Amino acid sequence: MGRLSRRTFALAALSALVTAAEAQAVPGSRGQGRPAGGRWASEGEMRGVWLATVTNRDWPSRSGLTAEQQRAELLTHLDRAVDRGLNTVIFQVRPCADALWPSPHEPWSQYLTGTQGQDPGWDPLGTAVAEAHRRGLELHAWCNPLRVAVHSDPTRLIASHPARRNPDWVVKYGSRLYYNPGLPEVRAFVQQAMLDAVAKYPVDAVHFDDYFYPYPEAGQTFDDDRAYDQHGGDFSTRADWRRDNIDRLVRDMADGIARTRPGTRFGISPFGVWRNASTDPLGSDTRALQSYDDVYADTRRWVRENWIDYICPQLYWHIGNSAADYAKLIPWWAEVAKGSGTRLHIGEALYKAGASGQPAAWQDPAELSRHLTLAAEHPEVSGHVFFGAKDVAADPAGAMARVVADHYRRSAAPPR
Repeated sequence: MGRLSRRTFALAALSALVTAAEAQAVPGSRGQGRPAGGRWASEGEMRGVWLATVTNRDWPSRSGLTAEQQRAELLTHLDRAVDRGLNTVIFQVRPCADALWPSPHEPWSQYLTGTQGQDPGWDPLGTAVAEAHRRGLELHAWCNPLRVAVHSDPTRLIASHPARRNPDWVVKYGSRLYYNPGLPEVRAFVQQAMLDAVAKYPVDAVHFDDYFYPYPEAGQTFDDDRAYDQHGGDFSTRADWRRDNIDRLVRDMADGIARTRPGTRFGISPFGVWRNASTDPLGSDTRALQSYDDVYADTRRWVRENWIDYICPQLYWHIGNSAADYAKLIPWWAEVAKGSGTRLHIGEALYKAGASGQPAAWQDPAELSRHLTLAAEHPEVSGHVFFGAKDVAADPAGAMARVVADHYRRSAAPPR
């Protein structure tokens, strides 16, 4: 554990050269000095993996492990990323309004010890950043901005939890608890909580996932009447107001990152469909849930107005899918990103490869490799991220091994 391999040394050296070159070529902040679409020859390629901690999905393998066992498992994930030719780990450090670092704002995550607020005896985020960088990997701090709990009982939260101390911030929706983004004080607090990690650690990026307003559930209503009455007066519809709330969260977070640690990037991995063409002529040739209308995330605008450094739409469908065809979504997203200054990486559903119940396309080990081949036809696509880390390890269908053999036989520095 922790030793530098030839691959890691070469990757680190290449990354240093690319960073030095771009430091001269791209002065200033987000969007400045970038070409009008296309790739730089030296910009690198995103080869990432999501390392999820919510419900112990990828790491730790279970709550309650000793600090030594947790650390060993984490380092194994980092070593495996290097072995698979990857260059970026997107590490979930704020899964449920909690923290995987000693935060003054939120409790220690229950997924470490089994008890929310209990000190695990070490610093997972600090260790992950240091050990990832030793291996030539980037470490992106993945935060879920608004989820409070994957249950609906506030009394199960630790007594000192901000959601317990500010119950008016919280909305119960279905079987979960969420912060209400319609409240300015909520948006300010969650940004403060996340920026604490940026201030303390040299993370390469902050990463939001696809959860903004909750995904629709039949028979459920997100009760934000009071917030809308108080803050929604300038908007003709509640939907427009909700989208503005999320826009503000994104813009303000981007500004906060730039102030706190200049050079740290901001990326988001939204649901893969912005709007269907049947709803909006600017939309994609799909028949799926729409992030714009259903979770109030105007993802196309974030790209076109260059509010974020990269977008990583979760294109978790196979080539030829009748509702959302990967082969149709790639050119749509490439056109959105073209000339924007926002880099485009593609989220890949490795977890579906070889999984029972998935259609025949996902039983073919070559399906994901074909995704990368197709995406390479579009110069706006600057890499891929695979969900998730335990699937990189298990690889039941050999899909990841096929990707490595077909596309990752040579090292690549991550994009900067």
